[in-house]
Amino acid sequence: MLFVCVENSCRSQMAEAFGKMLGAAVFDSYSSGSNPSGVVNPKAIAAMQELGYDLTQHNSKSLDEIPDIEYDLVVTMGCGDRCPTVRGKQREDWAIPDPKQMPPVEFRKVCDLIRDQVTVVVTRLRA
Repeated sequence: MLFVCVENSCRSQMAEAFGKMLGAAVFDSYSSGSNPSGVVNPKAIAAMQELGYDLTQHNSKSLDEIPDIEYDLVVTMGCGDRCPTVRGKQREDWAIPDPKQMPPVEFRKVCDLIRDQVTVVVTRLRA
């Protein structure tokens, strides 16, 4: 599964982490950005640390830096037509707001929303 957002610093990084946490037995998770920032947002690191996941081991990366394969599912988040086409058997666009400028409480709500969306996908793929 591939999660793509613009900067690969918040949403897609957290989705990749939740994919690894919740779906490791079902699929491999990757993330990327259409215009990567080069850094993982410290708020994302802190939010995931609270949930027991170390995002400090992740890097913000471009689509050129991920495996050149056909993904079972490509999930885009907020990048609209800036998200280039990536080979995928299925595609979904999640309307998740960019949390990078949000205060911590709102940031965590977005984190929870991403977790819930990944949980739905994991449940669906296990069926």
